[in-house]
Amino acid sequence: TKYAIFRTTWDYFERFNEFFSWLEKTKHQITFINSDEIIRWNIDKHYLQDLEEKNINIAPTLFIEKEEKITLKQLFDKTNWTEAVIKPAISGAARHTYRITPENCLNHEKIFQELITEECILFQEFLNDITINGEISLIMIGGKFTHAVKKIAKKGDFRVQDDHGGTVEKYEATFEEIKFAKKCIKNCPFSPIYARVDIVYDNNNQPSLSELELIEPELWFRNNPNSAEMLSKEIIKLFL
Repeated sequence: TKYAIFRTTWDYFERFNEFFSWLEKTKHQITFINSDEIIRWNIDKHYLQDLEEKNINIAPTLFIEKEEKITLKQLFDKTNWTEAVIKPAISGAARHTYRITPENCLNHEKIFQELITEECILFQEFLNDITINGEISLIMIGGKFTHAVKKIAKKGDFRVQDDHGGTVEKYEATFEEIKFAKKCIKNCPFSPIYARVDIVYDNNNQPSLSELELIEPELWFRNNPNSAEMLSKEIIKLFL
């Protein structure tokens, strides 16, 4: 095999050391799509810091590094946020993702302390629009916008993944949303062949980058079959 396209590595974050070891062993034997450099950069949500430094709007975020000595109460005191979300820096499918408040943070303190002994955790301001209008996903092939969907959490939840009862509907992205997505792709350190830009409007009603999915994103080809053809043409360019 000379080329391998990442599509269904859905459990890499649960087997990270094994996945990373495989990536290291095979990177000189196979050309990965997206590239090895992209996968390594995108696998850890510290990439959000890189993009924020390039003026990409993200949800207000603190990175709590492994073994850092801090409590959730101290984080709320530091930020004055009324609500927050915690999640691992290497994760997927809303693994260990919790919505918390200053009033109930003690209920999550034990799991938080257990997590930060093992890995970096993000402490993010909760964006209210996720429960009102959901998350917008823009599909980008070769840096070009192809189509979009909106992911909506089930009533009473904030997680939009279908594993947690979320639903998906077609969506007509606005000019500003497409412009924002293109800016995100342009500011990646490496050019992805395929990408999904997940947007949630922040508490100032501005588009913010929720996730930049460059490893194994759902691309909803069924909503725009032409986008699959566009991807194949981008891949063919590698052979020329």
